[in-house]
Amino acid sequence: MENIAAIIITAFIALAVGYVLRLVYAKLNAKSIEQVSERIIKEAKLIAETKSKEALLEAKLVVDKERREFEGEIKEKRHSIQSIENRLNQREESLERRTESVDRKERELAVREKSFFAREQQLTKRFLEISRIKEEQVKTLEKISEMTKEEAKKSLMNNIENEAKQEALVSLQRLEQETLENADRRAKEILSLAIQRLAVGHTADITTSTVQISNDEVKGRIIGREGRNIKTFEHATGVDLIVDDTPETIVISAFSSIRRQIAKIALERLIADGRIHPARIEEVVEKVKNEMEQHFKEIGEQVAIDVGFPDLNPEIIKLLGKLKYRTSYRQNQLQHTLEVVWVAGSIASELGLDVMFCKRAALLHDIGKAVTSEVEGSHHKISADIAKKYGASDKMVNAILSHHEGFEAPASPEAFVLAAADAISASRPFAREESVEHYTKRLTELEKIAKGFRGVSTAYAIQAGRELRVLVESEYIDDKQTQLLAYDISKKVRQDLAYPGQVKITVIREIRAQATAK
Repeated sequence: MENIAAIIITAFIALAVGYVLRLVYAKLNAKSIEQVSERIIKEAKLIAETKSKEALLEAKLVVDKERREFEGEIKEKRHSIQSIENRLNQREESLERRTESVDRKERELAVREKSFFAREQQLTKRFLEISRIKEEQVKTLEKISEMTKEEAKKSLMNNIENEAKQEALVSLQRLEQETLENADRRAKEILSLAIQRLAVGHTADITTSTVQISNDEVKGRIIGREGRNIKTFEHATGVDLIVDDTPETIVISAFSSIRRQIAKIALERLIADGRIHPARIEEVVEKVKNEMEQHFKEIGEQVAIDVGFPDLNPEIIKLLGKLKYRTSYRQNQLQHTLEVVWVAGSIASELGLDVMFCKRAALLHDIGKAVTSEVEGSHHKISADIAKKYGASDKMVNAILSHHEGFEAPASPEAFVLAAADAISASRPFAREESVEHYTKRLTELEKIAKGFRGVSTAYAIQAGRELRVLVESEYIDDKQTQLLAYDISKKVRQDLAYPGQVKITVIREIRAQATAK
């Protein structure tokens, strides 16, 4: 029993000791946790303060950056506003000056309007008075002449008509008499006109070509036995071969520059080859003719490339090449065509028109001159027919037909440009062969003739003498008399002056009214 009691007491004491120890351990453990918590809290506060300071610093940096950017934008806007304000001030000052100027002009216009109104009233009175005086004069003249105004006008027209008929009759009789007396000379003139249509409007000094030979013995071989070689050569080439006493020179004569060129090349080859007989002559001439066709093509292709139309029809290209051997008043026709192309293109460019259309029309405007010896008709019509045949539009056909006045009216601004470019190239001084002295004298005489008529204030010869512009004084010449004056001047020019082509007489009458505001 005692053992059991001791065991129980021992167990109780052990339990009490264990409980006490547990309480002590719990207190110690609680104190340690509290210290750790305090440390953690302190660290957290320290970290929080650090983060807060960093965030505050970053915020300050961002705010500072945005503040600087904002201040820069404000500065730029202030500068822009200041600039706008300065311009507005300048405009305001300019508007004030303009307003003052407008006000001043309005005052001046008001003064002038009053003056004009008074002047108009005076003129109206004078006009009525002049009309009354004119009526009285007409009545007086009718009374003196015992004819009415209509009868006098009819009589005057009959006199003019009779005078014109009489002049025509006299001119016809004179022409018939000249024809009878100078039949040979007239025949030569007619032949000359026909030859001019065959593409050679120039004198004899450019209707011949010369071939230089090493010695005069060659002349005999060219003539051949009984002249058979020279006859064969002339028949094959269509030229006249002149073999005379001129040393070391043979002259080729023909109005066709193409035939002369073929003959010259063929003759040079025959002389160089040494074999000169009819069969060889015909062979060489035929070969040169074929080569000339290729030569025309090469020239035309180069021209087409130079002006920017490499897509031209092969036949057009060949005709362009032939224009190199066509002249008019000694002006090379191909050179004239190129001049018209560049001038028309420049004018069209300045006016804002179709440049390529003008250049193409200019390239084709005289293409008919390459075949005028083969086709009947004027070169305008032939050129237009050729252009239309190879796809030209109606607008281009009209431009080609109307590039010389009187054939067809221009139907587009480009047609006027082509006519102007053609006139510039053809009528500029020295474009067509004429001596300086003769050219100057002819234009001076032309102006002098016009100035000799009553009422003419001045006269100007323009377009190389193709047009004469006459300015008249309105006090002496009325509107009805201008046409009669133009007819009288043209008649005088025909009688007293020799000139190529035709001269267009333009009489200009204008009225200038002047008034002074004081």
